[in-house]
Amino acid sequence: MTTTKTMKKTAATTMLLTAALAVLSGCASMHGGSADCPADARDLPLESLYGNWEARFDNLPAVAAVQLGKHPDYDGVRGTITRNGASPAKATVAQLAGDVDDEGALSIDESQDGRAISGVWSGKLQAGSCGREFRGTWRNAADESTHPFVLSKTAPPASQEGKKQ
Repeated sequence: MTTTKTMKKTAATTMLLTAALAVLSGCASMHGGSADCPADARDLPLESLYGNWEARFDNLPAVAAVQLGKHPDYDGVRGTITRNGASPAKATVAQLAGDVDDEGALSIDESQDGRAISGVWSGKLQAGSCGREFRGTWRNAADESTHPFVLSKTAPPASQEGKKQ
């Protein structure tokens, strides 16, 4: 026969194990260990690329604002990048268009004038970022120089958080 003391001890142990599993499950999802957090960009829904991003180049503190949305002509993204946005007089805006290629890289063409390609992005989804960070190389088409970049998803404005599905 089980005593009340043994039953309480068993219940406490069960609660501790349940809590530990919940913590471990959350860690797995944060580090690419669950279906909720794809390890490869090919497993991301295209819609997860839509929205506002920050781009940093050459590990410098300057941030460029990137906005991506649905491309009207194919399964990809289209948007803009605004550099020097903190200084409106010096800000430049370029057009972006791209998709996730067959190797799982986020590939984006950049154009200053809307016709000629001025830069090419190729970045890999970072493990554990749950689709919120890409790292790769940006190539300047004018001089063929390459620069490392980090593209990080920014939080949606508070007014849009309730609209998430």
